[in-house]
Amino acid sequence: MHDIRAIRENPAAWDAALSRRGMEPQSPVVLKIDEDRRAAIHAAETAQADQNRVSKDVGKAKASGDEAEFERLRALVGEKKAEVAAMQARAKALDAQLNDVLMGIPNLPYNDTPEGADEADNVEISRWGTPEPLDFAPLEHYDLPGVKPGMDFETAAKLSGARFVVLSGAVARLHRALAQFMLDTHTEENGLTETWTPVLVKTDMMLGTGQLPKFGEDSYQTREGWWLVPTAEVTLTNIVNGLTVDESTLPRRYVAHTQCFRSEAGSAGRDTAGMLRQHQFEKVEMVSVTHPDASRAELDRMTSCAQGILEKLGLPYRTVVLCTGDTGFGARRTHDIEVWLPGQNAYREISSVSVCGEFQARRMNARFKPEGGGKPEYVHTLNGSGLAVGRCLIAVLENGQQADGSVVLPKALRPWLGGKSTLTADGALV
Repeated sequence: MHDIRAIRENPAAWDAALSRRGMEPQSPVVLKIDEDRRAAIHAAETAQADQNRVSKDVGKAKASGDEAEFERLRALVGEKKAEVAAMQARAKALDAQLNDVLMGIPNLPYNDTPEGADEADNVEISRWGTPEPLDFAPLEHYDLPGVKPGMDFETAAKLSGARFVVLSGAVARLHRALAQFMLDTHTEENGLTETWTPVLVKTDMMLGTGQLPKFGEDSYQTREGWWLVPTAEVTLTNIVNGLTVDESTLPRRYVAHTQCFRSEAGSAGRDTAGMLRQHQFEKVEMVSVTHPDASRAELDRMTSCAQGILEKLGLPYRTVVLCTGDTGFGARRTHDIEVWLPGQNAYREISSVSVCGEFQARRMNARFKPEGGGKPEYVHTLNGSGLAVGRCLIAVLENGQQADGSVVLPKALRPWLGGKSTLTADGALV
């Protein structure tokens, strides 16, 4: 959500920032609605003052016994009431129109967000690990002999349709171990507070983090009106919805492991094989709520937290900064972490860490009270995967694959696997 006062004060700067996203100037439309809205509010207030004045005159006419004047003024009061109601309705409609327009305009990118049109213009900023050369042709995760007994797409299709999977046995245990490993690392080493939240949320919560109104088709809504969360970003960030917290409580750092649900409406035909892109998946999500002065540094901290999971697992990755044309709707700057997948011979996204500034906080009306006094200010919010569990499972399986069809598992996971270190070619953990 944007600050209308900032747009009024410097519309050219606002339009210039949006132009970096490839957008046409928006201030002419926004400021025209705002001008009409303010005029309607002023007219309604003036009419209300006239009504109040005439109402006083009605009492005077009654007291003086002037029945004709009393009747005339009473009729005039009725007219003024109708006039005020009409003007207030117009002001309210224009206010809603302005809000709707502002709700549909993306966040302004930071100056250090590289300019570009699409993912081809993203900028790599770091790389860790070297993909291990294999003396055999690597397979994708769903073709690995040891994985096939525990990764069933046919049964999932029977149960639910395309882009679902049934995990069982050793693969299901490995999937669970990864989530527990991530949670324990983030809580015990990275200082995040483990949180368990609902996966059904109200419309206002989806509006608060920016999934609505623009991206409703990408999510699922129940008949009762709840939305299934596309990510725990929605619930974790909205913990501060409508609150004014003490500055001393910042930063607030949360982590949650949840089911996530996405319709993938905008990705038809992409990654249809395997479990890389699913309608239902699990993710360990990080959210930080910070003081405005600390949010840029918090982005780097959260990125490091996500990178640390991959490093502990020994999985090669690279980190890129998304360009303005590829940056998400609510973000000012985003770091994507891409893990190496031998089966695809490519790096693929496994985490996206974004700083949103006050964009979400304005939508949620989330503020903090400065310790030194003064007016409450909007908090800053950040979110990031730490990590996508299914994609991490894919990376572990593909990077650990052996020529005989078995998979050597990362040492860091063994405490969560009862000391077991290998997924055999016939699908057993040993």
